[in-house]
Amino acid sequence: MKKSEIQIFLAHASEDKPAVLALYDRLKQAGYKPWLDKKDLIPGQIWRDEIPKAIKASQIFLACLSAKSANKQGYIQRELRIALDTLGEMLPGTIFFIPMRLEECEIPDLRSAEVSLNLRDIHRLDYWEEDGFEQLERAIGYQFKLEPEEPKQLLSVFNFEVVRVNAKGEQIRKESKQSQYFSQDLGNDITLEMVAIPGGTFLMGTEDKEIERLVKKFGWEESWEKPQHEVAVPPFFMGKYPITQAQWKAIAATAKIDIDLETNPSLFKGDELPVERVNWYEATEFCKRLSRETKREYRLPSEAEWEYACRAGTTTPFYFGETITGELANYDASETYAEEAKGEYREETTPVGQFPPNAFGLYDMHGNVWEWCADTLHDNYDGAPRDGSAWLENGDDNHSPPRGGSWCYPPNCCRSAFRYYLDRWDSLDFD
Repeated sequence: MKKSEIQIFLAHASEDKPAVLALYDRLKQAGYKPWLDKKDLIPGQIWRDEIPKAIKASQIFLACLSAKSANKQGYIQRELRIALDTLGEMLPGTIFFIPMRLEECEIPDLRSAEVSLNLRDIHRLDYWEEDGFEQLERAIGYQFKLEPEEPKQLLSVFNFEVVRVNAKGEQIRKESKQSQYFSQDLGNDITLEMVAIPGGTFLMGTEDKEIERLVKKFGWEESWEKPQHEVAVPPFFMGKYPITQAQWKAIAATAKIDIDLETNPSLFKGDELPVERVNWYEATEFCKRLSRETKREYRLPSEAEWEYACRAGTTTPFYFGETITGELANYDASETYAEEAKGEYREETTPVGQFPPNAFGLYDMHGNVWEWCADTLHDNYDGAPRDGSAWLENGDDNHSPPRGGSWCYPPNCCRSAFRYYLDRWDSLDFD
Protein backbone atom coordinates (compact mmCIF):
# COMPACT_ATOMS: atom_id res chain seq x y z
CA MET A 1 0.00 0.00 0.00
CA LYS A 2 1.21 3.51 -0.82
CA LYS A 3 0.99 6.49 1.53
CA SER A 4 -1.36 8.18 -0.91
CA GLU A 5 -3.77 5.24 -0.58
CA ILE A 6 -4.00 5.43 3.21
CA GLN A 7 -7.08 7.43 4.19
CA ILE A 8 -6.81 8.79 7.73
CA PHE A 9 -10.07 9.87 9.36
CA LEU A 10 -9.49 12.73 11.82
CA ALA A 11 -12.10 12.60 14.59
CA HIS A 12 -12.07 15.70 16.76
CA ALA A 13 -14.17 18.21 18.67
CA SER A 14 -14.71 21.74 17.36
CA GLU A 15 -12.50 23.14 20.13
CA ASP A 16 -9.51 21.33 18.62
CA LYS A 17 -10.16 22.37 15.00
CA PRO A 18 -7.06 24.64 14.62
CA ALA A 19 -4.65 21.94 15.83
CA VAL A 20 -6.34 19.28 13.69
CA LEU A 21 -6.27 21.50 10.60
CA ALA A 22 -2.49 21.86 11.08
CA LEU A 23 -2.21 18.07 11.42
CA TYR A 24 -4.32 17.62 8.26
CA ASP A 25 -1.90 19.82 6.30
CA ARG A 26 1.11 17.99 7.70
CA LEU A 27 -0.31 14.57 6.84
CA LYS A 28 -1.11 15.75 3.32
CA GLN A 29 2.38 17.19 2.91
CA ALA A 30 3.81 13.83 4.04
CA GLY A 31 1.89 12.06 1.26
CA TYR A 32 -1.09 10.58 3.14
CA LYS A 33 -4.79 11.03 2.40
CA PRO A 34 -6.32 12.65 5.51
CA TRP A 35 -10.11 13.05 5.77
CA LEU A 36 -11.49 16.02 7.71
CA ASP A 37 -15.07 17.26 7.70
CA LYS A 38 -14.10 20.92 7.17
CA LYS A 39 -11.95 19.99 4.16
CA ASP A 40 -13.72 17.01 2.62
CA LEU A 41 -17.46 17.35 3.20
CA ILE A 42 -19.09 18.77 0.07
CA PRO A 43 -21.70 21.53 0.53
CA GLY A 44 -25.15 19.97 0.43
CA GLN A 45 -24.09 16.59 1.80
CA ILE A 46 -25.79 15.28 4.94
CA TRP A 47 -22.91 15.00 7.37
CA ARG A 48 -24.62 12.45 9.62
CA ASP A 49 -24.65 10.08 6.62
CA GLU A 50 -21.26 10.93 5.12
CA ILE A 51 -19.12 10.72 8.25
CA PRO A 52 -19.89 7.01 8.93
CA LYS A 53 -19.16 6.29 5.25
CA ALA A 54 -15.83 8.11 5.50
CA ILE A 55 -14.91 6.17 8.65
CA LYS A 56 -15.60 2.82 6.95
CA ALA A 57 -13.62 3.91 3.88
CA SER A 58 -10.59 4.82 6.00
CA GLN A 59 -7.63 2.63 6.83
CA ILE A 60 -6.84 4.63 9.97
CA PHE A 61 -9.14 6.25 12.52
CA LEU A 62 -7.28 8.95 14.43
CA ALA A 63 -9.13 10.00 17.59
CA CYS A 64 -7.74 13.49 18.31
CA LEU A 65 -8.29 14.17 22.01
CA SER A 66 -7.58 17.07 24.37
CA ALA A 67 -8.53 18.14 27.86
CA LYS A 68 -11.29 20.26 26.29
CA SER A 69 -12.76 17.46 24.18
CA ALA A 70 -11.93 14.04 25.66
CA ASN A 71 -15.07 13.79 27.78
CA LYS A 72 -17.25 16.16 25.79
CA GLN A 73 -20.71 14.80 25.09
CA GLY A 74 -21.30 15.44 21.40
CA TYR A 75 -20.65 14.13 17.93
CA ILE A 76 -17.05 13.18 18.68
CA GLN A 77 -18.36 10.56 21.13
CA ARG A 78 -20.60 9.18 18.38
CA GLU A 79 -17.66 9.09 15.93
CA LEU A 80 -15.58 7.18 18.47
CA ARG A 81 -18.35 4.62 19.01
CA ILE A 82 -18.89 4.23 15.25
CA ALA A 83 -15.18 3.56 14.81
CA LEU A 84 -15.05 1.06 17.67
CA ASP A 85 -18.12 -0.74 16.32
CA THR A 86 -16.55 -0.73 12.84
CA LEU A 87 -13.64 -2.69 14.29
CA GLY A 88 -16.11 -5.45 15.17
CA GLU A 89 -17.75 -5.43 11.74
CA MET A 90 -14.60 -5.58 9.64
CA LEU A 91 -11.83 -8.10 9.24
CA PRO A 92 -8.91 -7.75 11.65
CA GLY A 93 -6.39 -5.22 10.40
CA THR A 94 -8.87 -3.51 8.06
CA ILE A 95 -9.01 -0.32 10.11
CA PHE A 96 -6.29 0.87 12.45
CA PHE A 97 -7.60 2.78 15.49
CA ILE A 98 -5.25 5.23 17.24
CA PRO A 99 -6.28 7.31 20.28
CA MET A 100 -4.08 10.40 19.94
CA ARG A 101 -3.71 13.02 22.65
CA LEU A 102 -3.11 16.58 21.43
CA GLU A 103 -2.24 17.49 25.03
CA GLU A 104 -2.14 15.69 28.36
CA CYS A 105 -5.65 14.44 29.15
CA GLU A 106 -7.67 11.39 30.21
CA ILE A 107 -8.72 8.86 27.54
CA PRO A 108 -12.56 8.51 27.49
CA ASP A 109 -14.06 5.34 28.97
CA LEU A 110 -15.82 4.01 25.85
CA ARG A 111 -16.59 0.37 25.08
CA SER A 112 -17.57 -1.12 21.71
CA ALA A 113 -21.02 -2.70 21.45
CA GLU A 114 -19.70 -5.32 19.00
CA VAL A 115 -16.40 -6.40 20.50
CA SER A 116 -15.04 -6.53 24.03
CA LEU A 117 -12.79 -3.57 23.52
CA ASN A 118 -12.49 -0.36 25.50
CA LEU A 119 -10.90 2.75 24.01
CA ARG A 120 -8.56 2.76 27.00
CA ASP A 121 -7.31 -0.72 25.99
CA ILE A 122 -5.62 0.72 22.89
CA HIS A 123 -2.17 2.19 23.46
CA ARG A 124 -2.35 5.93 22.95
CA LEU A 125 -0.10 8.24 20.93
CA ASP A 126 0.98 11.54 22.52
CA TYR A 127 1.16 13.92 19.58
CA TRP A 128 2.07 16.85 21.82
CA GLU A 129 5.47 15.34 22.54
CA GLU A 130 8.46 16.54 20.51
CA ASP A 131 8.54 13.42 18.30
CA GLY A 132 4.74 13.06 18.09
CA PHE A 133 4.49 13.12 14.30
CA GLU A 134 7.42 10.75 13.93
CA GLN A 135 5.69 8.35 16.36
CA LEU A 136 2.53 8.55 14.25
CA GLU A 137 4.44 7.70 11.08
CA ARG A 138 6.20 4.86 12.90
CA ALA A 139 2.83 3.42 13.93
CA ILE A 140 1.50 3.67 10.37
CA GLY A 141 4.64 2.03 8.98
CA TYR A 142 4.35 -0.79 11.50
CA GLN A 143 0.71 -1.49 10.62
CA PHE A 144 0.95 -1.18 6.82
CA LYS A 145 3.54 -2.55 4.48
CA LEU A 146 4.18 0.62 2.54
CA GLU A 147 5.28 0.40 -1.07
CA PRO A 148 8.07 2.67 -2.28
CA GLU A 149 6.70 6.04 -3.31
CA GLU A 150 7.26 7.43 -6.77
CA PRO A 151 10.29 9.71 -6.80
CA LYS A 152 9.41 13.22 -5.72
CA GLN A 153 9.84 16.06 -8.14
CA LEU A 154 13.51 16.94 -8.29
CA LEU A 155 14.27 20.41 -7.01
CA SER A 156 16.42 22.83 -8.95
CA VAL A 157 19.08 25.04 -7.40
CA PHE A 158 19.52 28.78 -7.84
CA ASN A 159 22.40 30.99 -6.72
CA PHE A 160 22.13 34.48 -5.29
CA GLU A 161 23.93 37.01 -3.09
CA VAL A 162 22.83 38.35 0.27
CA VAL A 163 23.83 41.75 1.62
CA ARG A 164 24.43 42.84 5.22
CA VAL A 165 24.58 46.45 6.39
CA ASN A 166 25.41 48.25 9.62
CA ALA A 167 23.26 50.80 11.45
CA LYS A 168 24.39 53.51 9.01
CA GLY A 169 23.16 51.47 6.05
CA GLU A 170 26.72 50.81 4.87
CA GLN A 171 27.40 47.43 3.30
CA ILE A 172 29.63 45.36 5.59
CA ARG A 173 29.32 41.96 3.97
CA LYS A 174 28.15 40.21 0.82
CA GLU A 175 27.80 36.43 0.65
CA SER A 176 27.00 33.92 -2.07
CA LYS A 177 24.16 31.53 -1.24
CA GLN A 178 22.05 28.90 -2.98
CA SER A 179 18.61 27.46 -2.36
CA GLN A 180 16.38 24.78 -3.86
CA TYR A 181 13.08 25.43 -5.60
CA PHE A 182 10.58 24.06 -8.09
CA SER A 183 8.71 25.85 -10.88
CA GLN A 184 4.94 25.51 -11.11
CA ASP A 185 3.61 25.88 -14.65
CA LEU A 186 0.56 28.17 -14.76
CA GLY A 187 0.22 28.08 -18.56
CA ASN A 188 1.01 30.63 -21.27
CA ASP A 189 4.70 30.69 -20.24
CA ILE A 190 3.79 31.90 -16.75
CA THR A 191 5.49 30.08 -13.86
CA LEU A 192 5.41 30.27 -10.09
CA GLU A 193 8.72 29.56 -8.34
CA MET A 194 8.43 27.93 -4.90
CA VAL A 195 11.49 27.94 -2.64
CA ALA A 196 12.21 25.11 -0.18
CA ILE A 197 12.36 26.60 3.32
CA PRO A 198 14.26 24.31 5.73
CA GLY A 199 12.72 23.57 9.11
CA GLY A 200 14.18 25.01 12.28
CA THR A 201 13.57 26.98 15.46
CA PHE A 202 13.65 30.74 15.96
CA LEU A 203 12.67 33.47 18.40
CA MET A 204 9.47 35.07 17.16
CA GLY A 205 8.63 38.64 18.12
CA THR A 206 10.68 41.60 19.32
CA GLU A 207 13.08 41.65 22.25
CA ASP A 208 12.50 44.14 25.06
CA LYS A 209 15.67 46.10 24.23
CA GLU A 210 14.49 46.74 20.67
CA ILE A 211 11.00 47.68 21.88
CA GLU A 212 12.57 50.25 24.22
CA ARG A 213 14.43 51.73 21.24
CA LEU A 214 11.23 51.81 19.17
CA VAL A 215 9.40 53.60 21.97
CA LYS A 216 12.20 56.14 22.32
CA LYS A 217 12.47 56.94 18.59
CA PHE A 218 8.96 56.38 17.27
CA GLY A 219 6.77 56.54 20.37
CA TRP A 220 5.78 52.98 19.53
CA GLU A 221 4.22 51.35 22.59
CA GLU A 222 2.19 48.45 21.24
CA SER A 223 2.60 45.00 22.80
CA TRP A 224 1.59 43.03 19.67
CA GLU A 225 5.12 41.72 19.17
CA LYS A 226 5.49 40.38 22.73
CA PRO A 227 6.32 38.12 24.40
CA GLN A 228 9.23 36.92 22.33
CA HIS A 229 8.96 33.12 22.18
CA GLU A 230 10.65 30.13 20.55
CA VAL A 231 8.83 28.44 17.67
CA ALA A 232 9.75 25.19 15.89
CA VAL A 233 8.79 25.44 12.21
CA PRO A 234 8.58 22.31 9.99
CA PRO A 235 9.94 22.53 6.41
CA PHE A 236 7.63 24.16 3.86
CA PHE A 237 7.67 25.97 0.51
CA MET A 238 7.15 29.68 -0.03
CA GLY A 239 6.92 31.78 -3.19
CA LYS A 240 10.25 33.19 -4.29
CA TYR A 241 8.54 36.52 -5.02
CA PRO A 242 5.23 38.13 -4.12
CA ILE A 243 2.48 36.98 -6.50
CA THR A 244 2.76 38.98 -9.72
CA GLN A 245 -0.10 40.43 -11.72
CA ALA A 246 0.58 37.93 -14.51
CA GLN A 247 0.33 35.02 -12.07
CA TRP A 248 -2.82 36.48 -10.51
CA LYS A 249 -4.50 36.88 -13.91
CA ALA A 250 -3.68 33.26 -14.86
CA ILE A 251 -5.44 31.87 -11.78
CA ALA A 252 -8.17 34.50 -11.40
CA ALA A 253 -9.38 33.58 -14.91
CA THR A 254 -10.17 30.01 -13.80
CA ALA A 255 -13.52 28.81 -12.46
CA LYS A 256 -14.85 30.23 -9.19
CA ILE A 257 -14.72 28.13 -6.00
CA ASP A 258 -16.16 30.40 -3.28
CA ILE A 259 -15.97 34.00 -4.52
CA ASP A 260 -15.35 35.90 -7.76
CA LEU A 261 -11.91 37.35 -8.47
CA GLU A 262 -11.05 40.41 -10.54
CA THR A 263 -8.35 39.52 -13.02
CA ASN A 264 -6.71 42.96 -12.83
CA PRO A 265 -7.41 44.60 -9.44
CA SER A 266 -4.11 46.49 -9.07
CA LEU A 267 -3.70 50.25 -9.10
CA PHE A 268 -0.21 50.07 -10.58
CA LYS A 269 -0.31 48.02 -13.78
CA GLY A 270 2.38 45.64 -15.03
CA ASP A 271 2.78 41.87 -15.42
CA GLU A 272 5.94 41.75 -13.26
CA LEU A 273 4.59 44.10 -10.62
CA PRO A 274 3.15 42.46 -7.50
CA VAL A 275 -0.62 42.20 -7.41
CA GLU A 276 -2.16 44.63 -4.90
CA ARG A 277 -5.60 45.75 -3.73
CA VAL A 278 -6.43 42.15 -2.83
CA ASN A 279 -8.28 41.30 0.39
CA TRP A 280 -7.79 38.23 2.59
CA TYR A 281 -10.74 36.33 1.13
CA GLU A 282 -9.50 36.96 -2.41
CA ALA A 283 -5.99 35.79 -1.45
CA THR A 284 -7.50 32.63 0.06
CA GLU A 285 -9.64 32.04 -3.05
CA PHE A 286 -6.50 32.40 -5.18
CA CYS A 287 -4.77 29.68 -3.11
CA LYS A 288 -7.78 27.36 -3.44
CA ARG A 289 -7.94 27.78 -7.21
CA LEU A 290 -4.17 27.38 -7.52
CA SER A 291 -4.41 24.12 -5.55
CA ARG A 292 -7.19 22.83 -7.77
CA GLU A 293 -5.46 23.76 -11.03
CA THR A 294 -2.05 22.35 -10.05
CA LYS A 295 -3.15 19.36 -7.92
CA ARG A 296 -0.86 20.64 -5.15
CA GLU A 297 -1.78 22.15 -1.80
CA TYR A 298 -1.25 25.92 -1.68
CA ARG A 299 -2.26 28.17 1.22
CA LEU A 300 -1.42 31.39 3.02
CA PRO A 301 1.53 31.08 5.42
CA SER A 302 1.05 31.28 9.15
CA GLU A 303 2.49 34.34 10.90
CA ALA A 304 5.18 32.11 12.39
CA GLU A 305 6.12 30.68 8.98
CA TRP A 306 6.19 34.15 7.46
CA GLU A 307 8.44 35.64 10.13
CA TYR A 308 10.71 32.59 10.15
CA ALA A 309 11.02 32.76 6.36
CA CYS A 310 11.62 36.51 6.44
CA ARG A 311 14.32 36.36 9.09
CA ALA A 312 16.12 33.47 7.35
CA GLY A 313 18.30 32.88 10.38
CA THR A 314 18.81 36.54 11.34
CA THR A 315 17.89 38.12 14.67
CA THR A 316 18.23 41.76 13.62
CA PRO A 317 15.23 44.02 12.84
CA PHE A 318 15.73 43.42 9.10
CA TYR A 319 17.30 40.51 7.27
CA PHE A 320 19.80 43.05 5.91
CA GLY A 321 20.93 43.87 9.46
CA GLU A 322 20.35 46.74 11.89
CA THR A 323 18.55 48.91 9.35
CA ILE A 324 17.25 49.18 5.80
CA THR A 325 17.84 51.62 2.92
CA GLY A 326 16.08 52.68 -0.25
CA GLU A 327 18.68 50.76 -2.27
CA LEU A 328 17.71 47.52 -0.52
CA ALA A 329 13.90 47.67 -0.58
CA ASN A 330 10.87 49.64 -1.79
CA TYR A 331 9.29 51.62 1.06
CA ASP A 332 9.00 55.25 2.16
CA ALA A 333 12.75 55.81 2.49
CA SER A 334 12.25 59.52 3.14
CA GLU A 335 11.99 58.34 6.75
CA THR A 336 14.86 56.61 8.56
CA TYR A 337 15.03 53.73 11.01
CA ALA A 338 18.53 53.94 12.49
CA GLU A 339 21.54 56.03 11.41
CA GLU A 340 21.16 55.59 7.64
CA ALA A 341 20.70 58.54 5.27
CA LYS A 342 17.27 59.32 3.86
CA GLY A 343 16.56 57.69 0.51
CA GLU A 344 14.10 57.71 -2.38
CA TYR A 345 10.36 57.40 -1.84
CA ARG A 346 9.21 55.83 -5.12
CA GLU A 347 5.46 56.21 -4.42
CA GLU A 348 4.57 53.03 -6.32
CA THR A 349 5.28 49.31 -6.44
CA THR A 350 8.36 47.97 -8.21
CA PRO A 351 8.86 44.76 -10.26
CA VAL A 352 9.39 41.72 -8.04
CA GLY A 353 12.97 40.55 -7.47
CA GLN A 354 14.55 43.96 -8.05
CA PHE A 355 16.20 44.13 -4.61
CA PRO A 356 18.57 41.71 -2.82
CA PRO A 357 16.99 38.57 -1.30
CA ASN A 358 17.42 37.09 2.16
CA ALA A 359 19.49 34.00 3.02
CA PHE A 360 16.66 31.65 1.98
CA GLY A 361 16.48 33.26 -1.47
CA LEU A 362 13.17 35.09 -0.89
CA TYR A 363 12.66 38.53 -2.40
CA ASP A 364 10.64 41.58 -1.33
CA MET A 365 9.95 40.36 2.19
CA HIS A 366 10.64 43.94 3.32
CA GLY A 367 8.47 46.54 1.58
CA ASN A 368 6.87 46.64 -1.89
CA VAL A 369 3.52 45.04 -0.84
CA TRP A 370 1.96 43.77 2.37
CA GLU A 371 1.59 39.98 2.47
CA TRP A 372 -1.46 38.28 4.04
CA CYS A 373 -1.08 35.52 6.64
CA ALA A 374 -3.62 32.86 7.61
CA ASP A 375 -3.95 33.70 11.32
CA THR A 376 -6.82 35.48 13.03
CA LEU A 377 -6.34 38.63 15.12
CA HIS A 378 -4.67 38.31 18.55
CA ASP A 379 -3.45 41.30 20.57
CA ASN A 380 -0.15 39.66 21.55
CA TYR A 381 1.66 36.31 21.57
CA ASP A 382 0.31 35.01 24.89
CA GLY A 383 -0.80 31.44 24.15
CA ALA A 384 0.50 31.45 20.54
CA PRO A 385 1.29 28.05 18.93
CA ARG A 386 4.90 26.91 19.18
CA ASP A 387 4.77 24.53 16.19
CA GLY A 388 4.65 27.05 13.35
CA SER A 389 0.93 26.55 12.70
CA ALA A 390 -1.56 29.36 12.09
CA TRP A 391 -3.17 30.73 15.26
CA LEU A 392 -6.88 30.40 14.57
CA GLU A 393 -8.54 29.77 17.92
CA ASN A 394 -9.83 32.45 20.31
CA GLY A 395 -9.05 35.22 17.84
CA ASP A 396 -10.99 37.82 15.89
CA ASP A 397 -12.15 35.96 12.76
CA ASN A 398 -12.88 39.24 10.97
CA HIS A 399 -9.28 40.42 11.02
CA SER A 400 -5.94 38.94 9.93
CA PRO A 401 -2.32 40.11 9.98
CA PRO A 402 -0.52 41.22 6.82
CA ARG A 403 3.26 41.32 7.19
CA GLY A 404 6.29 42.89 5.55
CA GLY A 405 5.37 46.53 4.98
CA SER A 406 4.71 48.27 1.71
CA TRP A 407 5.86 50.82 -0.86
CA CYS A 408 4.01 53.59 1.03
CA TYR A 409 4.94 52.68 4.61
CA PRO A 410 7.91 53.82 6.76
CA PRO A 411 10.83 51.49 7.59
CA ASN A 412 9.53 50.67 11.08
CA CYS A 413 6.59 48.84 9.46
CA CYS A 414 8.91 46.76 7.27
CA ARG A 415 10.71 44.99 10.13
CA SER A 416 10.76 41.18 10.24
CA ALA A 417 8.75 41.16 13.48
CA PHE A 418 6.32 43.98 12.68
CA ARG A 419 2.65 42.98 12.98
CA TYR A 420 -0.21 44.85 11.40
CA TYR A 421 -3.93 44.10 11.42
CA LEU A 422 -6.63 44.70 8.85
CA ASP A 423 -10.22 43.75 8.33
CA ARG A 424 -10.19 40.70 6.05
CA TRP A 425 -12.34 42.61 3.57
CA ASP A 426 -9.79 45.44 3.31
CA SER A 427 -7.60 45.36 0.21
CA LEU A 428 -3.83 45.34 0.11
CA ASP A 429 -2.12 47.58 -0.85
CA PHE A 430 -3.51 51.03 -0.40
CA ASP A 431 -2.29 54.59 -0.18
